Amino acid sequence: MFYVYTIKDTISIPPAHFGEDLNKAAEVILRKRHERLLEKDIGIILAVFNVREISDGFIMPGDPSTHHDVTFDMLAFNLDVGEILMGEVSELVDFGCFVRLGPIDGLVHLSQITNDFITNDRKSGTFVLRNSGRTIKKGDVVYVKVSTISLKNNIKDTKIALTMRPDSLGKYEWTKEPIKTKDRRDSRGPGGGRPRGRR
Repeated sequence: MFYVYTIKDTISIPPAHFGEDLNKAAEVILRKRHERLLEKDIGIILAVFNVREISDGFIMPGDPSTHHDVTFDMLAFNLDVGEILMGEVSELVDFGCFVRLGPIDGLVHLSQITNDFITNDRKSGTFVLRNSGRTIKKGDVVYVKVSTISLKNNIKDTKIALTMRPDSLGKYEWTKEPIKTKDRRDSRGPGGGRPRGRR
């Protein structure tokens, strides 16, 4: 989910940074260039740090900036389809819930939360699972599996689809509690559907 990459790049340092520590000036420029961007091969770039090497500058005709080859580290966030993650429910909506995964939210559609029937209790801000009695609300920590990833050029437009349907996913306590189910006789009227006499 979180990865550190060592990257080589070429930067231009404008005259406003002349006289400053070269590594610090390079880091400022690299952070403005890369942080919070989404690179399809790397993921979401969270931080640029540790300028390892920086070459002597060279000047191009008509350009007052100095140009340098730099090697530096960056921290990135990336997901793979099928990956299982732990995240926090950030929002409930009519069609499902959003789960915060590091710097981005993914959507668990209602159909991917459970096989159970779900009621949206807007007054309490809770999804209630009818047969099991389980609930989901904002702030709950859940385990999810990445179903699909639709990468765009920015974080806002990138779509992550998640599921909690496989066993052992969803809220942690779900894996530790027995599932409550209604007595079958409840839906068959008094006495249930099976006669009590001898066969």
